[in-house]
Order: sequence, then C-alpha cells, then structure tokens
Amino acid sequence: MSLTMHHPTTTPNPQPDSFGTLLKQWRNQRGFSQLDLAITSQVSQRHISFLESGRAKPSRDMVLQLAAILEVPLRQQNLMLSAAGFAAIHTQTDLSAPEMTSVRKALDFMLQKQEPYPAFVIDRYWNLLLTNDAATRLLIAFLDPDQLQIRFNVDGKINLMRVLFHPQGLRSFIVNWEKLAGRLLQRLQREALAAGEGEQSTSLLNELMSYPDVAALWHSSARSPQNALLLTTHFKRDHLEWRFFSTIATLGTPYDITLQELRIECLFPADEITERSWK
Repeated sequence: MSLTMHHPTTTPNPQPDSFGTLLKQWRNQRGFSQLDLAITSQVSQRHISFLESGRAKPSRDMVLQLAAILEVPLRQQNLMLSAAGFAAIHTQTDLSAPEMTSVRKALDFMLQKQEPYPAFVIDRYWNLLLTNDAATRLLIAFLDPDQLQIRFNVDGKINLMRVLFHPQGLRSFIVNWEKLAGRLLQRLQREALAAGEGEQSTSLLNELMSYPDVAALWHSSARSPQNALLLTTHFKRDHLEWRFFSTIATLGTPYDITLQELRIECLFPADEITERSWK
C-alpha cells in the first residue's frame, strides 16, 4: 500500500510592485471593498481576491476595466499594465510636439480670453507651462524677472509652489499667506493621493516643509475654521494691493498623460477695488 502525501496549497505573497498590490492599493484608496469592485465590474469577488493575492493573472482588458472603475490616472494605469506583464498604452507627449498643435491653440485661446486677468497653465507638479500677459504682469510686480528665473527655474520650468512658499518668493507679499499656504498644502496632498503619486510629489512636499514655519503651519491648518465662501489671495506691495480668487479647468476625456495632468488656473478680482486698479 502506498501513501500519497498532500502538501497544503500556499498563496504567493504579492510583491510591492505587483499588479495585485497595486490593485488593492487603488481599491482601498477609492473606498471600494472587494465586493463593491466585483459588483461594479461584474467580476466575481473570488476572482478579485485571486488577482490581489497573485493567484490569478489579469488580461490586459481586465487591467484597463478595473483601472477605469477605480478612476486610476493614466500614468498609474501604465504602471499597472507593466506590473501585469503588458506594454504601457498611454502616451506622454510634450506640449510642443506637432500633434499637440490643436491643444496649444485651445490653451492659447483660453489664456487670451482670460485677459486682462491672470491665467496659468501648470502640470501635475505645479510647474509653469504657459501664461498670459496678465499672469506675467502679476509675477514681475513682486519678483524681479531675472531672480524669478535664477531662483525658481528648475529643469527649465518655474514651479509655482516654490514661488509661493520660498521665503524670497511671493510669500512676503501675500497678506494672508498662512491661510493660503495651509490650504495649498492640503490641496497638494489631496492631489498626490488622488493620483497615487509617490517620489516626485513627496519630494516637492518635503521641500516646502523645509522652509521656515511651514511644517508648523501644516499641522495647524487642518484645525483652522473656514468661514468664507472662497479663499482669496491678498497681494500687497507698497501702493499695489490686489485680491484674487481662482478657478481651475482641466481637459475633458484625455488619452494622453500630459493632457490629463494639465491644469488651467484663472484668477479673478475678488473685490471692486482690485477690479478697478488692475485694469
């Protein structure tokens, strides 16, 4: 008589950069249970569990389907595809590329129509890509153009967060800087979490935290009450005094990483004094 030895079935531990780990991270971040994701995607909860544990491998269509339901940004969808063993499909095209001509025309049109008030086009990391004349006027009213380039231009781009937070930037010309900075830090963190960003966003946040008083401000900002409909930015230097609030626009249904991460921020006068004096 022979005996057959039965070894227990083991579930492989998913690696930190595996598809299963990424799927679980995004599911948790979006507040989905495995059952929620299963119902929404019409995939069995058992299969979702197997994908997360590494016991099952997804097809490319499955990766894209689950990523779409979880609203995973295109940049991170490419990472999920690579982790699952597929080639990345979402491009990242420079804004100056010929195929971006129609987009640049649209952006230029928006910037022009925002005149005489400031408008900025920024990327996901708050790097300045385009401005209208009014935005340039606002910046150089407080900062010397040469110093703006020397101090705040990194890798060919001026970072607006750095301009706002650096002690030698706009900080000393913003009357309500503490309140504004607290809200911007919260926004930066929210955007990083929503996009699943790691190193680059963390690096920027750490740099801002290294500036005087910013870390303490970060800890207190969440507890400060909000008693206004809009947060305005109050600029003041000698005889110049302006108050602006902002709106943010994005491009609809982009299939390119660069386009998905573009932000068009437009400033508008927050009071009649600014409206009269700015023009």
